[in-house]
Amino acid sequence: MDRRKALIQMGKSLGYVVATPTLLGLMQSCKNEGKQAWTPEFLTQEQGSVLRTLVDAILPKTDTPSASEVNAHIFLDSFVKEVMDTKEQLNFRSTLDQLAELALNNSNKEQAEQLTTEDLGPVMLSALQPQSGTEFRYAKKIRDLTVWAYKCNEYIAEEVLAYLPVPGEYIPCGDLDELTDGKAWSI
Repeated sequence: MDRRKALIQMGKSLGYVVATPTLLGLMQSCKNEGKQAWTPEFLTQEQGSVLRTLVDAILPKTDTPSASEVNAHIFLDSFVKEVMDTKEQLNFRSTLDQLAELALNNSNKEQAEQLTTEDLGPVMLSALQPQSGTEFRYAKKIRDLTVWAYKCNEYIAEEVLAYLPVPGEYIPCGDLDELTDGKAWSI
């Protein structure tokens, strides 16, 4: 075989080996999956569906992504499983069940998977009221955990909130609106 042809073939082979993973990654990133398939680790499938809808009722999509778009519900499911003690886990589950039951009664729907943010939003709002007739002690905790999970997301921390990975100069008397464009700090 000619040396020149062998070098050309080796160069092409190396190019194919290097380009293949890149092309596969590009092709996979072009898929528009919408809502990703998610199987809850701790919650039941029904409770997971309620949690996904509930986090969107708490933090809906505006000019920033909704809570479910940054997977706050997945984080909360793992957090409840791994961090909370048994009593808190039971409170979390029972509050989700109570909210779903009340929303189902108000909306005349039959399954929790059919609930929308319009169904769960008013129920959560009334559950957060201190003078509400029903006892939802854990509703505030769910709301607080949702906001915390949202702010802990990498995209939100770096792209939405004020983020400075390496702190620069110290400006003690500067206007906060000028320094951060009115955004809260991510860290």
